[in-house]
Amino acid sequence: MEELRTIMEAFVASGWELIAIPARQWLDGTADREALVAAIAQADAECGACGCALDPLYKRALELL
Repeated sequence: MEELRTIMEAFVASGWELIAIPARQWLDGTADREALVAAIAQADAECGACGCALDPLYKRALELL
């Protein structure tokens, strides 16, 4: 779970509302799992190959969830 926590913290730090808000909710223990998974999948589809540091984190977060 520590790996997933680190990934969620990176999503929050990104400032990209698409993933930052559901990741913050997950960290706070108030996340809707389906909404979180959908947001991460959408982020991966939109930006998962741009070359930024978050690219591999999308797929790993989905594996861990």
